[in-house]
Amino acid sequence: MFQRCLICTDFSDGLYRLVEFVPSLAANGIKQIIFLYCVPLWEEGEIPRIDEEGIAAARDRLQVATQNVPEGVEVFIETPSGRPIEQIHKAAKHYQADIILTGMPIRSLLQEKLFGSTTAALAKEAGIPLLILRPQLLSTYTREELDLRCRHLLRYLLIPYNGSHASQYLVQQVTECVSRTPDNALKQCILMSVVSEGGRKELNKDILLTEAQAQLEPVKAELEQLGLEVNTQVRAGNPYVEMLDAAMVFDISAIAISSDRLGKLIEWPVRSFAGELMRRSWHPVLFFPPGED
Repeated sequence: MFQRCLICTDFSDGLYRLVEFVPSLAANGIKQIIFLYCVPLWEEGEIPRIDEEGIAAARDRLQVATQNVPEGVEVFIETPSGRPIEQIHKAAKHYQADIILTGMPIRSLLQEKLFGSTTAALAKEAGIPLLILRPQLLSTYTREELDLRCRHLLRYLLIPYNGSHASQYLVQQVTECVSRTPDNALKQCILMSVVSEGGRKELNKDILLTEAQAQLEPVKAELEQLGLEVNTQVRAGNPYVEMLDAAMVFDISAIAISSDRLGKLIEWPVRSFAGELMRRSWHPVLFFPPGED
């Protein structure tokens, strides 16, 4: 689905381990990989200055990525100083990255508001898809497990769909990514709709489930035209709970999402479904930022 991948690490998120798995990442059709670590400014003394020793140490630590590079793949190391958000934007633009890999610990919306989050800021401002991975998992995978995870990074997607503008946009983005990538890593996806029970009568619920299934069928046909294996799933209940249960049952690689209101004032205190998945799902989350209105 993607060919130019920017991997951002702070050396505490487990993402730095991917320097040893460049061939595994390349198996997804990725042709260019950029590893980025933003070195904090040296703040001892009155005037902050560039930490040259820190830059050199970071480059040495990431240099492993350049040692076993498959033919046709480029690897670059970036260790700039400054604000992470600004440097990530700069690198993404310079290399024309089409996806950013980033870590994000499990946290609540309140914690995010209080302590901030580079990944949350990227979701609002980056303008290109993010693949959000949990540091707790990346840090505990064995080398064999991490190799397999890298090879199947986006092999099987769970795509929530309810007919909304955001879900239509999500399907459009997945379709465009698959269409423009000759060596496509995505093989299978499951379209899923969840009908909120909300105290409705059983008869009405059955009607809504039938309507939801009918709504998925044309989208299924559209994705199948791309050569993908597509399944559908319709459930009743809490969308967040049901999506995470399906992610475990169907052994998916990542949950794909988009949002019309992520990061907007309306999300607080009314939480968005996409925002909750980004903050709390243990499964990798592939986030497509909303397009221009």
